[in-house]
Amino acid sequence: MSSIDDLLAGARSTLNRVTPAQAAQLQAEGALVVDIRPHPNRAAEGEIPGSVVVERIHLEWRLAPDSAWRLPGVTTDTTAILVCNEGYASSLAAADLQRLGLPNATDLSGGFRAWAAAGLPVVEGGSDPVP
Repeated sequence: MSSIDDLLAGARSTLNRVTPAQAAQLQAEGALVVDIRPHPNRAAEGEIPGSVVVERIHLEWRLAPDSAWRLPGVTTDTTAILVCNEGYASSLAAADLQRLGLPNATDLSGGFRAWAAAGLPVVEGGSDPVP
């Protein structure tokens, strides 16, 4: 069995990870920004405006293009940028989504904290996740 570093490197080898500035530009062009952070983190630190909150345990069902429970409008052409605290869990999750048929899934390098540190907009957190 490989170490977590090997698992993370393997996941990232399939991703075109984006910087906060690139994520903001892609979001402006219609990319879906998906916040997978736990409620306490979102409540304490805030959220990216326009992001969709999907708890990690529901992620594959909400974003797999062939899932009966997917978010409206999600197709194999959807660009989804996953956001966690620092860009680790989101890398693993984005690779999972690629395996499920969402080839344009990726993640935000450095996570939400990199977004905030870059001075990009943040709104009050604690939004309810997609049911």
